[in-house]
Amino acid sequence: MRIADAPKQLASQMRKLARDLVSVKGADAGMGHPLSVLHLPIEIAGQIGTICGALQERGHFARGFNFFTTYLDYKDFLLNTDAFEMGRMFEDAARRFDLFHYHYGLSVFPRFRDLELLRSIGKPIVMHHWGSDVRMASVVGSRNPYVYTADSPPEDEIRGSLQTLGRYVSDAIVQDHEVLPYVKPYYRRVHVVPLAIDLARFPVQYPSETEANPLILHAPTNKEFKGTADVERAISELQGLYPFRYVRIENMSHEEAVRMYRDADIVIDQVRCGSYGLFSVEAMAYGKPVIAYIRPDLAETFGPRLPIVSANPDTLRDALEGLLRSPGKRRQLGIAGRKYAEERHDSRKVAEQLLGVYRLAMRDA
Repeated sequence: MRIADAPKQLASQMRKLARDLVSVKGADAGMGHPLSVLHLPIEIAGQIGTICGALQERGHFARGFNFFTTYLDYKDFLLNTDAFEMGRMFEDAARRFDLFHYHYGLSVFPRFRDLELLRSIGKPIVMHHWGSDVRMASVVGSRNPYVYTADSPPEDEIRGSLQTLGRYVSDAIVQDHEVLPYVKPYYRRVHVVPLAIDLARFPVQYPSETEANPLILHAPTNKEFKGTADVERAISELQGLYPFRYVRIENMSHEEAVRMYRDADIVIDQVRCGSYGLFSVEAMAYGKPVIAYIRPDLAETFGPRLPIVSANPDTLRDALEGLLRSPGKRRQLGIAGRKYAEERHDSRKVAEQLLGVYRLAMRDA
């Protein structure tokens, strides 16, 4: 597509979006009528697409605007555009959609003018914070000496944005209790809603107890945050002591990467943050054992049966060695992981929780 044709293409997509909105039928149990929900302005780890799909299954209409495309190539339920064209489409979207679900502490217009507009016309808004947009070293304090916060904005900038957001938004969402304390003081209500996954896309493939050369996978979208250097130091120390293969997955689309996860025997996610990410969830859905650092003070917030092997940079070598020595444990953790993903991260269950948040936001709009 030529650059000159982009506005025409986007206008065509917006017209189709309007037609689709008009055609929404059915009603969701507990809502009384189908909602039209717009997610914006940036896709985070495929979560907008997954959430929109689950909401659509419930009879609602859900789409996402995304101005930041990457090699991960997310497409589901998205209108991929740029910030300028998104701004041009926003006024029309503001009239047509019932509820606006923002992500990553961002807005369409500078100084959150779009949120001010939505608030003035009575449209409900929720803000979904994901971690690096709000993570502050001073808030973590001594509870996690490993956490990487260099990618987060300056703390005074984070606080200023949160104070402004709190004036327009009553309900915020975080994925877990690691993110919760950064934003809790700024909103009327903050809801913990787990990461969502479409389990139908992840057929179980448990590790074999007879695998003599297990495959270890690590997928660093951000090497410093994930602790890739720590992971590969542990790998190096164990090479020659045990037979295994190691693959670092990077610079490929999400769809390509997920296909590789199926063959893993051990998955190493993030070993510095203090909680687990989407890579862990997808691996558990496939029935794979997962290593990630779970802060001891947060462990109980994930429920009594979290099957992740917790390891930080100082303990990772021993944790990995334990799994290399025990094929039976790898399989047991894989079975427990799939069950955990079904109980906590099934997109249909997450959609139920989101609808509860939407009800509160609509009540206060």
